[in-house]
Amino acid sequence: MSSTSLELPRPAAAELPAKRQELWRRYAKSGAGSPSENSLIEQYLPLVKTVVGRLAMTLPSHVNSDDLYSAGLVGLLNALRRFDRKCGASFEHYARLRIRGAVLDELRRLDWVPRSVHDKAKKVARIMQELAQRHGRIPTDAQMAAGLHLSLADYEDLLEEIRPASYVCLDSVQDDGVETAGPCHDIVGDDGQADPGAQTATRDLARLVEERLQQLPKMQREVLALYYLEDLRLREIAGVFGVTESRICQIHAKAILALKALLQQQEPDVFGHR
Repeated sequence: MSSTSLELPRPAAAELPAKRQELWRRYAKSGAGSPSENSLIEQYLPLVKTVVGRLAMTLPSHVNSDDLYSAGLVGLLNALRRFDRKCGASFEHYARLRIRGAVLDELRRLDWVPRSVHDKAKKVARIMQELAQRHGRIPTDAQMAAGLHLSLADYEDLLEEIRPASYVCLDSVQDDGVETAGPCHDIVGDDGQADPGAQTATRDLARLVEERLQQLPKMQREVLALYYLEDLRLREIAGVFGVTESRICQIHAKAILALKALLQQQEPDVFGHR
């Protein structure tokens, strides 16, 4: 199939919100499995492409992007059917969480990150946490290398080796090693039900994350913001800073490890134990 056959006419920017609102109104009347549902899915397909595309850039070549895309479509469909427009939240934000969660679930099923990599990542995180507690701040690369009994060059190589595990860290499960554990966004209460306790816990966790983010070096904070909040791809972030994509990958991995160590000082079970 030629690429031109995949191209669809796109409405003007001003027309898009109005068209989606009309589709949502039709969907509210017709429900799941209706033509309006299919039309809404087509409207939000770019969300699946964005989420899968960003994750796929960090994965080994043997991971099939088509499988991840299929999982992302399932996540989009589930988001569409579970979303409550009355809550006033953004569907795009909610759908991104569901899509990313579905893709990460598929990656977990495929077990694409070897256990040895998880073990090494856990060791690095443990050493970083110990050093952070000892010094009252995130350790330097030199301190980490010494703590791991490695040369600085070998420590950099280790960071590159465990980098794949760090890309699922912010979405990882509170896992006791059991297969029934799921992503954090799948173990909270139903979105349509107000739970004061859960809301308070979420606000407290968000505040804690914000506080810990401020303790990271400026460049690490900016890389996380551009990657997770602005949805920039790694090569785009590299262009912003004028460095290589590999360097941005390394900075991201360090930032995630540092953030995890800082959070676990106060909330030891926030990421669970792999």
